[in-house]
Amino acid sequence: MSARLECEGLTGGRARLTAFRDVTLSVESGKVLALLGANGAGKTTLLLTMAGILNAWGGEVSVEGRSLRNGSPGAANRAGLVFVPDNRCLFGSLTVEENIRAAAHRSGRSTRSVLDTFPALEKRWTVQANALSGGEQQMLAMARALIQDPKVLLVDELSMGLAPMIVESLFEMVRRIADEHGCAVVLVEQHVTLALGVADDAVVLTRGSVVLRGSPAQLSAHPEELERAYFGPADLASKEVTSEVGPVPQDDNAGPGR
Repeated sequence: MSARLECEGLTGGRARLTAFRDVTLSVESGKVLALLGANGAGKTTLLLTMAGILNAWGGEVSVEGRSLRNGSPGAANRAGLVFVPDNRCLFGSLTVEENIRAAAHRSGRSTRSVLDTFPALEKRWTVQANALSGGEQQMLAMARALIQDPKVLLVDELSMGLAPMIVESLFEMVRRIADEHGCAVVLVEQHVTLALGVADDAVVLTRGSVVLRGSPAQLSAHPEELERAYFGPADLASKEVTSEVGPVPQDDNAGPGR
């Protein structure tokens, strides 16, 4: 099966600071890729670049073979890529329904169709977004993304500031969105165990370089390598986890980035 989302040799950053370099990854329809790494690894900047919000410095992003190189947020969205930022970016003075309706014009779907995936929003349908709890706001952000019928869903720090019980239910919804709607999902997350619990594949980013990749089962079977990649220096080459793992040297010119 061909990949829904592909990044090939992607390099980028902010101002003059390189946040990530030479990132290559792919995600198929209906699959979840967990993008892991400590603060400053470059994960958010990588998502912003995939979404066209920041310009790539090198390499290419494509959706179903359609290149988004030198694109824009609008071009990425028209290609079917939807970004859910960590601050949710809701319209606080609008109701739940109005927030969803604002995004529904891209797909023409009924606003209430998202209630099949997010039934808890029904009782808050006429409540302003700024009056919702943190968990409800995150559900609304995800519902607003889903109403656009995304081919690719980029989710940044789903668990930010939320209670563990709420986080677990949100992760289950991510898995359901991938399974039932066929989205290719890239999930940036600090909660490693929860992320691996819903992902099909995972990569670890350290100071802008992919230093470890494999299935959740493979990474979980080698926690020492996962911890080393997560917190270690950027002198680790990209490594696919097998039954025997171990990083090998590479250069460390990539600067830090969020």
